[in-house]
Amino acid sequence: MNDAIYERRRGQLLLSTDRSRLDVDQIHGVLTTTYWASGIPRDVVARAIAGSISFGLYENGQLVGFARVISDLATYAYLADVFVVEACRGRGLGDWLVEGVLLHPQLQGLRRFALITRDAGPLYARHGFTTPEVPSGYMEVVDRDVYRRPRPT
Repeated sequence: MNDAIYERRRGQLLLSTDRSRLDVDQIHGVLTTTYWASGIPRDVVARAIAGSISFGLYENGQLVGFARVISDLATYAYLADVFVVEACRGRGLGDWLVEGVLLHPQLQGLRRFALITRDAGPLYARHGFTTPEVPSGYMEVVDRDVYRRPRPT
């Protein structure tokens, strides 16, 4: 992914794609508590960050939120692993994080920006996300045991 750093500020908040600021241990710790990434190994989180546009949300220098985008930077993007740490929820930080992600200059003019959520639909709807016109057209391959098997060498 392009390593040009994108940043936005609002008061004591900073949204940044500077990977050197990210606390991978903290991100891994939060992701392992989510329904979508429970059991994810730390090395997989590190590789996912390296292969994505990764956004850290900081308040007074402390990581309070995270999101990443997988994209070809031309036609499609997928928003993943969005979270705000529990102690900071309820303050609109998730909205500001998603807004900042959607404003990233390299993610403009895409044909489709997608995500999957079980519980945060209203948050994403406020930013223009809708359910697919033909939801039966969505397909996936899910390997629920992928983290339990040794990685091929």
